[in-house]
Amino acid sequence: MALAWIILILSGMLEAVWATALDATQGFRRLWPSVIFAVSVIASMAGLSYALHEIPVGTAYAVWVGIGAVLTTAWAFITGADRVTLARVLLLAGLIACVAGLKAVS
Repeated sequence: MALAWIILILSGMLEAVWATALDATQGFRRLWPSVIFAVSVIASMAGLSYALHEIPVGTAYAVWVGIGAVLTTAWAFITGADRVTLARVLLLAGLIACVAGLKAVS
């Protein structure tokens, strides 16, 4: 079960990679961001699929999306692509708490 959770977390991290790469592809007109997108989306989905063998789908999907959303937004904050506000930071903290809570009760 621990391996499934580790793979799920890594897959959620890859979701942030492919989401960011998707933006950088500029409609799949740029080669390397497109390659990074394709590789990371396949690996992310494969990891999610593996995790679903041991973790219920609702929990696994919520954790996967939550990790991806938080990391994608954090990257946008770091790069200046999105504005950091107190409300956004607090909402992301709430999302992190919810994801941790799902792990805790599983």
